Amino acid sequence: MTRRQKMRKRLCICAAVILMMLALGMYLMHIHERKIEIENYTFTESARELRNPNRGFYQLYSFMITDEEEDYPRLISEQYVHDTDTKLTLIQICLQTYRQGAITEKGLANIEALFDALGTLDKQLVVRFTYDGDGENERHEPENIEIILEHMDQLSDILRAHSRQIFSLQGLFTGNWGEMNGTRYNSDEDLRMLAERLAGVTDESAYLAVRMPAQWRRILRSQSPAEEDTKEHPLGARLGLFNDGMLGNESDYGTYSTEEDTDTAPFPRRGREEELKFQNELCRRVPNGGEVINDNVYNDLENAVKDLKTMHVTYLNEAYDQAVMKKWSETVTEEEGCFDGMDGMTYIERHLGYRLVITEAGLEYKAEGDTVTAAVTLKNVGFAPVYKEAKLRMIFYNEKEDKPLVYPVEQSPSVLSGGNESENTLLLSADIPCSELVEREYSVYFSMTDADTGDIILFGNEEDVEQYGYCIGKISIQ
Repeated sequence: MTRRQKMRKRLCICAAVILMMLALGMYLMHIHERKIEIENYTFTESARELRNPNRGFYQLYSFMITDEEEDYPRLISEQYVHDTDTKLTLIQICLQTYRQGAITEKGLANIEALFDALGTLDKQLVVRFTYDGDGENERHEPENIEIILEHMDQLSDILRAHSRQIFSLQGLFTGNWGEMNGTRYNSDEDLRMLAERLAGVTDESAYLAVRMPAQWRRILRSQSPAEEDTKEHPLGARLGLFNDGMLGNESDYGTYSTEEDTDTAPFPRRGREEELKFQNELCRRVPNGGEVINDNVYNDLENAVKDLKTMHVTYLNEAYDQAVMKKWSETVTEEEGCFDGMDGMTYIERHLGYRLVITEAGLEYKAEGDTVTAAVTLKNVGFAPVYKEAKLRMIFYNEKEDKPLVYPVEQSPSVLSGGNESENTLLLSADIPCSELVEREYSVYFSMTDADTGDIILFGNEEDVEQYGYCIGKISIQ
């Protein structure tokens, strides 16, 4: 390379460095001259009713499937005409007609029509298949487990097609009223075969549930409910519980053992306190619900709230037991905050499942990266976590542009287990480059929606939800 060529190369390098420095200087000057004004909003906790998906009280409806043609749209419209205050419904589908063999094409068509009609409701489904509706299961249950397995296989297409409607499937098609008692199929091998088949024929987004913690342990072959001990099992993230003897007595009507029990099986029932601890751990990730029965000291309001928190209960039958519901309605809560003085029935309704509250929210400009951080802090004062997938977003909206800018939030609110850990908080945030924001004033919203229904998740705050979510502040860029 000649001396002149070397000199020309040096001049080119110097010119490039100067241009880069000029560009950096102009960028820094642009940031320095940019005028950012931020207004942050505050939030106040509220005791208002929140009609959110997959939680709360439910009502139960039973359907006997036959080959006879049925006008399910009319039937559903008539049955649910007064059921307007719930977001969940339990449907009990009886297959007794087909106890001796396969479900016919007409029977399957009726089940499909039933789910189609239920799809017109603004409700998610808790589904229970059974062969018995009067407590005489041994008379009605198929005499061969292979028939039950065949029925599960036959229902697969229907259950998968309607998976977005289904929150949980209760039971394994067996027992009195489908509650897994009074059945010939109660061995460990039978339970595992039925549970694994039902998991295989349903979408993995639908939860399954068995009647007792002991049955859960028998199916998963695990004494521990810890996630790390069951994560390799195909049912570890899906199998929850339902309890239709909830708070009924010391044993929840046989759900737990008592001192008189002498169960020597490898995975026996345990005493009440031990089983409550088991549920406290397990139901951080899978749902729990059922019926409260038998007016007694265990379902006195204070005791009930304590155990419902520990069990992470998401849903309860609104109609049963009426004596207990009446007792709750006539008892007044005493606690600090917005729920003080509320009747017990309303208090429990407000806390079934998840109840998310915005404790703090705000916008912050960071000159170093020329970004705006939008952040929200949540806590869960409900009894249970958010189990289903939710989509979280920060939305910047300017009226002149009339085109919302949407930024996903990657964190998940499911880590807020609620119950006895209701004071835990979670910080959710998103960093937005200012280069994507024009010189305008933006209202900034935080939005959380249920992935299955598209319903916006309402928060337990005084502030109202708007079109794009909850407004957490405004930012003006000039």
